[in-house]
Amino acid sequence: MGRSAVQTVADGKKVVVTDPAPRVADVTSAERIDSRRVDRIVRSVRRFIEWLDAFGETSYDFQTVYASRLGRRAKSLYYEHPRVGKLAVAPMVACEAFLPSARRMFFKPQRFPIADAHYAMGFARLYRHTGNVYHLDRARHFLEVLLRTSCQGRSGYGWGYPFDWVTVDGTIPAGTPLITTLPYVYEAFASVYKIDHQLRWLQVMRSIASHAAADYANHPTAAGESASYSPLSWDRGQVVNASAYRAFLLTRAGRDLHRSDYAEAAEPNLRFVLAAQNADGSWPYATDGRRRFVDHFHTCFVLKSLIKIEAVTGSESCAHAIRTGLRYYEQSLFDSDGWPRPFAVAPRRVLYRHELYDYAECLNLATLAQGRSARLDALATRAVEDLLSRWQKPDGSFRSRQLLWGWDEVPMHRWAQAQLFRSLCGLLPGAEKRSGPNAAYRPSMPPAPAE
Repeated sequence: MGRSAVQTVADGKKVVVTDPAPRVADVTSAERIDSRRVDRIVRSVRRFIEWLDAFGETSYDFQTVYASRLGRRAKSLYYEHPRVGKLAVAPMVACEAFLPSARRMFFKPQRFPIADAHYAMGFARLYRHTGNVYHLDRARHFLEVLLRTSCQGRSGYGWGYPFDWVTVDGTIPAGTPLITTLPYVYEAFASVYKIDHQLRWLQVMRSIASHAAADYANHPTAAGESASYSPLSWDRGQVVNASAYRAFLLTRAGRDLHRSDYAEAAEPNLRFVLAAQNADGSWPYATDGRRRFVDHFHTCFVLKSLIKIEAVTGSESCAHAIRTGLRYYEQSLFDSDGWPRPFAVAPRRVLYRHELYDYAECLNLATLAQGRSARLDALATRAVEDLLSRWQKPDGSFRSRQLLWGWDEVPMHRWAQAQLFRSLCGLLPGAEKRSGPNAAYRPSMPPAPAE
């Protein structure tokens, strides 16, 4: 039988449409998810879409409590004068740990480009599973939104946060392009271009790649070069996942757009990432000596980037780093119950037990790494069962955190409703075409016309 989905049409009314049933060949393919679990995921995704339609595309965020003028001042004080600053941020930390709903007292709901990109990819994946043009239209909708919310870099399109972000090095103003957002937006446009071959999406991909190649400074290190997080002149780089993201984006764009100079530009950043890996297989958040923590989803970011790079280049140095990284990940970033663990090396006391973002990135990583590790496949399967059993709320959204006591039930698109939606859609048969453990990220791109 087909599946029903709530569909919003142009006049604002909602109608129920029926999706075609998945082909038997798809259900029994290398996805290795039994049909009952597929049905549970389909029902979960359907409920989530109904929630998204009702809730809207703006939300509060993990950073909401620090986005206001008061929050920014308190966070700056914490970085500049830690002893006094701890007192200033204490009420906000307490809010997050014990009264998450109080976020609305600090700032307003906002739209987040990184979430829009994940929603676009999720709906594109869902279209490949269902063949329902409604899902493709939803993906295109989020691309149109991304075009409206872009912040022009010197050399092309960029995207960042809609709030002033206070970091240990300084404040990144709202609307500043970020290299950690850019690859997801590129992938979003690429995922729809693969389906409908609209040249306007390809032009955006070219613009994004130009911006990534030209507008982010590289800082020499002993083994390579670290990429800056933003184009700001004071940004000194050293954040490992930022360099991993730039290396992946330029490698992918070099292949997609037939630009060997992009692939060459990725190499110094890749060497920095590989050299930053510790002997045990872990990566610190940064190599500046101040941010040595090792956490779940940033580790996933690095591993995902390396897996994608290896899929394009066949790099043996990437393959070695992936093997040792996955071994560390499996051993150190899951708790005794097999649930994703927020930190292996924490920067401070952690006032929550589990994080939705960790679950989402666990599934995204496991999808890319499928077949490399039976243990990771089993951990991801367990995570899916837990998400569908304990994390999804009756309204269709997902809880954001499991606190020391109770749950943070404030739905936040960037943290990480959108990421989880994308990951669940990626688990459905036909959502990704694979021919082996390294083929998960070999998208069949139509030929790119000459520039």
